[in-house]
Order: sequence, then structure tokens, then C-alpha cells
Amino acid sequence: MVGFPAGIPSLPLNLTLLKSVSVTGVFWGAHVAREPALHAANMADLMRLYAEGRIRPRISRAYPLERAAEAIAALAGRRALGKLVVTMDAA
Repeated sequence: MVGFPAGIPSLPLNLTLLKSVSVTGVFWGAHVAREPALHAANMADLMRLYAEGRIRPRISRAYPLERAAEAIAALAGRRALGKLVVTMDAA
């Protein structure tokens, strides 16, 4: 989970035991500032996995740059599922 658009959620801790999972929190901004080389390596790994088709972000809609305001309105109105993409195609 990244970000808290609807506020910080509460998690029933018994769920982690029942599902045999763990929960880890990361202060992303501080990590990037402290470990820029590690962050760059992590991003390179993510881009490689994406290029190989091993991960696929959920993109609900793409908007051309001239309609970026609509994308922002969709985010503000909580109408986006997954990611919204604003493209900057050269004309």
C-alpha cells in the first residue's frame, strides 16, 4: 500500500496471523534521500521487470497532456482505479 488518500487505514492484526503475511511500512521520501543509489537500482529493477512483462501496473485510463486537468479531477473525485497516465505524445 502506498499513500493514504482516504486517511490512514487500520489493520486488524489477527489478519496477519491468519493469512501468514507480514506488513512493512516504508517512509519512501526519507529512503530515497538517504539511499539515492539504492533507489536508482530498485527503479532500474522495476523497469526491467516491466520491460520483461513480469509486472503490469493497473492503468485505468490514459489522458493526453491537454486533458491533464480531467485526470486530476478523476483523482480528486476518487474515480480512478489503479493508475492514471498522462501522455506527452509529440505532435
